[in-house]
Amino acid sequence: MAAALVIHAVYGRWTVALVLPPTWIGAMLAHRSYDRSALGLGTQECVRVLRGAVAVPALAVGVYWFFMHDSGLLHDMIMATAPTVAIALPVRYALRRRLHRRWARGRDRSATLLVGPSQGIVELVTVLRRGSAHELQVAGVCLSDPQNATEVRKLGLPVLGGVDTMNDVIRALGISAVVALPAPEFDASVLRRMSWTAAVQGVDFLLAPMLTDVSASRLAVRPANGTPLLRIQAPNLSRISRLPKELLDRTLAALLLTVLALPMLCIALIVRRDSSGPALFRQQRVGRYGDHFTMLKFRTMRQDSEALRAELAHLNKNSDGLLFKVKQDPRITRVGSLLRRSSLDELPQLINVISGHMSLVGPRPPLPEEVEAYTPEVKRRLLVKPGLTGLWQVSGRSDLPWDEAVRLDLGYVDNWSTSLDLSILLRTASAVVRGTGAY
Repeated sequence: MAAALVIHAVYGRWTVALVLPPTWIGAMLAHRSYDRSALGLGTQECVRVLRGAVAVPALAVGVYWFFMHDSGLLHDMIMATAPTVAIALPVRYALRRRLHRRWARGRDRSATLLVGPSQGIVELVTVLRRGSAHELQVAGVCLSDPQNATEVRKLGLPVLGGVDTMNDVIRALGISAVVALPAPEFDASVLRRMSWTAAVQGVDFLLAPMLTDVSASRLAVRPANGTPLLRIQAPNLSRISRLPKELLDRTLAALLLTVLALPMLCIALIVRRDSSGPALFRQQRVGRYGDHFTMLKFRTMRQDSEALRAELAHLNKNSDGLLFKVKQDPRITRVGSLLRRSSLDELPQLINVISGHMSLVGPRPPLPEEVEAYTPEVKRRLLVKPGLTGLWQVSGRSDLPWDEAVRLDLGYVDNWSTSLDLSILLRTASAVVRGTGAY
């Protein structure tokens, strides 16, 4: 209606004000933009709105060609698409953020029953608790192996029996969704009966795949002779697919470097005055495909920091992995501590981005000795350029254990997309302000 009034104010015709709202609602219904399953999904929700927006002028053309031949109405409907989308997408975004905040406070969430083996349930709950607010609120667990209930109870989840008690649990707790996990005991007939039980109770029945950390955009159902098969699309890491990322990286880095040139010069002078040594710290790091390059940072430590590293090994907060991080590291200078908390020490890496050795978003650039200890699985981090920021940086940085940092980096490599990059860039600002894990 707001978009229709905009068009009326510009062109002075009321017809579009009567036609556009029901047409838009019909297009949104046709593209399932109002489905409850689509709420809060971000990119998928926006895609459905945009597809409906494309359908509106196409429908207007069809009506003009076959029925009304009213060029004024055709013109207004086509022109109304832009303001409608310009209003709909920000409003949808605001409502989605409001919904996520309500989920984070435990409101409007679906009471969920997990059914399956203890190990699979522990892994699923761990993944769910890693991320941001989501719709599912785990109310209880029905185990296919009740003898292993101890590990589930350690997560604070009530074990409510076995698979045979599922029907009673749904009725007693007011369950809204059932999530079934793969188990050797669950053949097709068992899963079918579970889905019938959920249908009779009027609750959603969801099957959790064995693979975690796979984005929804890479999953698709492919029917084969009536049998639905789940297709997992391989990561698209070709040079052509990443060309827009390369152009965006270097353009934004050049603009940022131009804007920040004077502040960076001031920081360099302060670093030189604060302690002896150069303003820039240069270190060999490993980039895409294992190529070495010289990474630049503002110096935040004393010049003899490497010589003192062995003496501080017992203070390493990441002793479970390959990273070396020490809280309240005595090697850090006064100015260096401030630069690290604010992440200003990373600004010279914009030069590495322009030179093509790094990206704005990507995995953390590793040291050569770290790469030598990588397993074949971890070496997948090297399929993309390291980034100035990334999932590791916006999820806790040095506070994260090594296994979690690896999981985030591998998840980024497998699920990379332009929308994911933009999301990480937006989250980087709040991560810098919080300073979590920056030391």
